Amino acid sequence: MFAWLFSPSCPCDAAAKAWVEERLQWLSEEFDDHAFNGRPLVLLTPEFFPDPYDGSKKAVRTLLDRVCEYMDVVPELVALRFVADSGKIWLVNDSGQYLPHAAGTYEEGERKFVIRLDKSGLDDPMGLVGTMAHELAHVRLLGESRVMSDIHDNELLTDLTVVFFGLGIFLANTPRNWDSHYTKWPDTDLFKPEYMTPPMFGYSLAHLAWFRGEEKPAWTKHLHWNARADFKQSLRFLWKTGDSGFRPKGLR
Repeated sequence: MFAWLFSPSCPCDAAAKAWVEERLQWLSEEFDDHAFNGRPLVLLTPEFFPDPYDGSKKAVRTLLDRVCEYMDVVPELVALRFVADSGKIWLVNDSGQYLPHAAGTYEEGERKFVIRLDKSGLDDPMGLVGTMAHELAHVRLLGESRVMSDIHDNELLTDLTVVFFGLGIFLANTPRNWDSHYTKWPDTDLFKPEYMTPPMFGYSLAHLAWFRGEEKPAWTKHLHWNARADFKQSLRFLWKTGDSGFRPKGLR
């Protein structure tokens, strides 16, 4: 009610804000067809996922094929494997903090890209779609030789690619914001996460609404309450200040 009393601010720190804008610009120059030039935002609704889902391997494969379609990956080029009980293996970093297990992994096989999914996550369609989209983003980036795996922002850029192709809500609702994976942004003393944080998802999704001219997008209701707060703060910041270095190449 008293929002007018406060100056709008970006929820990201200066380094994260600049990174989101710079990498969105890079993505817009790499890919011609994406959510920032008119593609629909993908939601967990029958419109986008009409197939019945029961957690079976067949249903998971059908779901993966759908996500392949939205990420512009040929499904026949992707082999799906399942891993059991990976969450029971606990490792620690140099500081003694636990390193969480991966819900999915990506690798390049001889003839196909191989995606492995943890069986423990098959009963969570929201998280599963986010995991699939993330691994398929590796296909678009690493598999298509757009970046090398040793770049400092490999996993961050992979997350942002998911947002760029319109599936960002799935990752924003199930973010992997792990304290055990923090390093430093290059040439700064600011902490750099391994994966995008809730404020970074909020800021990147807010750009999507901003460029579409949506001050109160209907799809906000699909964001979980904790993700919604960062998104609304970011959108208000962009509408009030226009302070972003990102401009898509062209809107359809």
